[in-house]
Amino acid sequence: MNPIIQISSDFIEGNTSFPELIAELKKSFSKKDVIVPMRHHHDFPNPEVEADSTLLLMPAWEPNKNAGVKIVTVSPENGQFNLPSINGTYIYLDALKGTIKAILEAKSLTVKRTAAASALASTFLSKENSSSLLMIGTGALSVNLIKAHASVRPIKEVFVWGRNFEKAVSIVNSLQEENFSITAIQTIEEKIGEVDIISCATLSATPLVLGKLIRKGQHIDLVGAYKKNMREADDDVIMKATVFVDTFQGGLKESGDIVIPLENGTLKEEEIKADLFELSSDQKKGRISETEITVFKSVGHALEDLAAANYYYNQYTNE
Repeated sequence: MNPIIQISSDFIEGNTSFPELIAELKKSFSKKDVIVPMRHHHDFPNPEVEADSTLLLMPAWEPNKNAGVKIVTVSPENGQFNLPSINGTYIYLDALKGTIKAILEAKSLTVKRTAAASALASTFLSKENSSSLLMIGTGALSVNLIKAHASVRPIKEVFVWGRNFEKAVSIVNSLQEENFSITAIQTIEEKIGEVDIISCATLSATPLVLGKLIRKGQHIDLVGAYKKNMREADDDVIMKATVFVDTFQGGLKESGDIVIPLENGTLKEEEIKADLFELSSDQKKGRISETEITVFKSVGHALEDLAAANYYYNQYTNE
């Protein structure tokens, strides 16, 4: 049996071409031959810290080819151990033989594939001449979302907002060599109505993207707010926009951005126009006019993890 390859976060960070990764995701979403069960979610007690931890298992497999499972633990009290609260590993398998081909660092894998999924959606939903982007949020995803969006649209101006202005400045400083101007801003309101694309990746429990501030023709990319009681866009945004999701399997159940409008009657399930499977396989159209407002809600999907693992494994073994 061949030795198991270890693919580190450094390798993933240094060997990502967003156009290539986006193409890998599009191919996987269009083929529809990857089997993805609902993810497993298990809470377990840790009396020593008086808090529950969570184990998440996210499997996917392409019969006769490749398979994988992402294993993630969420331990909210890890700060006292000077450790991150979220830790994870991706196990990449030969689906036919059941052998392990590689183990990949899951945080970098997840960040890259999430940004690539948003950019894939943007190819269908944003205007082709989109030249400006507002990034709301300063977490690990923000730099990657900016780069991914800029890889599919002719972005010339980027604005970054975060609750901590110094973090926004840090992101700006890290992207000075890119082919766009980038500026940290003090308030969302000063730029949200001017840009072509709004990308939001936060843990906000209350909306940051408000319908009264948006304008016709914008594309809104909602990546954060991963719980049912969290949301990044208000009901007014949902009422004004055509809504798309990464997958119907998770998109209708996991985030308040969709769950709350469904529950309060602002949005009906049949009004959600398409998911990435339908867009990537040309079964459904994305944007249909220059004035349409589009919303894409991402909650993540194990197919994206497997597609990214395929990509990085091929990158590693072709060196």
